[in-house]
Amino acid sequence: MAQASAAGHRVVLVTATRGEQGEPQPGVLRDGEELWQRREVELAEACQILGAEPPIFLGYEDSGMADDPANENPACFWQADPNQAAQRLADILSDVEADVLTVYDDHGLYGHPDHIQVHRVGLAAAEIASVGHVYEATVNRDRALAGIAEMAPAMEAAGVEGPSVDDFDDFGVVEDDLSYMIDVSDVLDQKRQAMKVHKSQISEQSFFLALPDEMFANMFANEWFAIPGKTKTGGPMEVELLPGL
Repeated sequence: MAQASAAGHRVVLVTATRGEQGEPQPGVLRDGEELWQRREVELAEACQILGAEPPIFLGYEDSGMADDPANENPACFWQADPNQAAQRLADILSDVEADVLTVYDDHGLYGHPDHIQVHRVGLAAAEIASVGHVYEATVNRDRALAGIAEMAPAMEAAGVEGPSVDDFDDFGVVEDDLSYMIDVSDVLDQKRQAMKVHKSQISEQSFFLALPDEMFANMFANEWFAIPGKTKTGGPMEVELLPGL
């Protein structure tokens, strides 16, 4: 997003919900403040850091994690009529004259119901709005597994509690099914700052922010994209921006 903005492209972030079902970090919310209110502010700050326009909301409620009772909320995104949601998003895509749309992969990166719905609704909306380039933003599962195993001793020595290899067994997409890789090391500081403003969700002691710079770069300096419905590409091609930008 930061690189596309720096290259002169209009960058618009649309979110389906306001993250109402999250677990706020202790002491973050002010008296009487709702989590969704804080997350609106944090998201707007992150967009500003990345050079994106203020976020647009589709207006659905957070569905919570898989098998959470919130999944049954009639107002949540998981329960939304896919056709109606797709039309809402298609109207936005047409209004901003979108050339490229990125969504999650088909299992929502790690099985989050709202992420899966973003994939479904996003593909349908792109078809309605005739967006010619659609990509799945995801994680290279093979690199993630290798990186975590490689960094485990150093993280332990640094006192950083990170994820285990088992956490990534069904995370992201295997490398052979990815289409593009983008080196974002030149905007890594912006990326880290954008993460930091999400104080309601990510504490300073979290794995994401406690990583030393070198380890953070090892985990987050590359971003990965797949083409919907296309598998076994033989591995990602490195590009500066996604085709269509």
